[in-house]
Amino acid sequence: MTMQHHGRGDRAISKERIAELPVRRYEGEVSLVSSAEALEVAVADIAAETAIGFDTETRPAFRKGEVYAPALVQIATSRRVYLFQLRWTGAHAALASLLGAPQLTKAGVAVAHDLRTLKGVFAFEERSVVDLGVVARRSGMEQTGLRNLAGIFLGYRIAKGAKTTNWAVAQLTATQIAYAATDAWVCRELYLRFHELGLLGRT
Repeated sequence: MTMQHHGRGDRAISKERIAELPVRRYEGEVSLVSSAEALEVAVADIAAETAIGFDTETRPAFRKGEVYAPALVQIATSRRVYLFQLRWTGAHAALASLLGAPQLTKAGVAVAHDLRTLKGVFAFEERSVVDLGVVARRSGMEQTGLRNLAGIFLGYRIAKGAKTTNWAVAQLTATQIAYAATDAWVCRELYLRFHELGLLGRT
């Protein structure tokens, strides 16, 4: 099979090439889920999808031996991105159910680590999870990180700005919200692109 990535046959992308790409960020609707009413709306929307973009954010550790649990779960549907602050425990059972739903594909990058650390916050058994990095590697790609894959397959650059901010704060900033929403949205966009290219069915 001949692979075409954004009109080119790239298997890797240089930092210089990424720097030349236009920056894209998610510009659609974002919902912060922090009440029972908002959760009900979010779950209904997410459950109506067949595939969602999935990501988590964790407060960075700067000292040796410091480890933090994930503070945020981001889920992108075709209509909006939902941000679940895990300090609100009211969403935990619903998230566990969504992660375990076999009919709902959860697409992300490096998801094994996300899922492992998330299990330290609440219990669940994941089903129908697709790691886009694993799919890319299986297809002969040399780079499998979210930003490299976005550059190769989608032709744009994602800003890294908010990655090392404190995700455990009660009030997320507009920059944090935009960053977190963009990562989940890009995971969904990449999944759709991989589907279009016929990469998902390869073993």
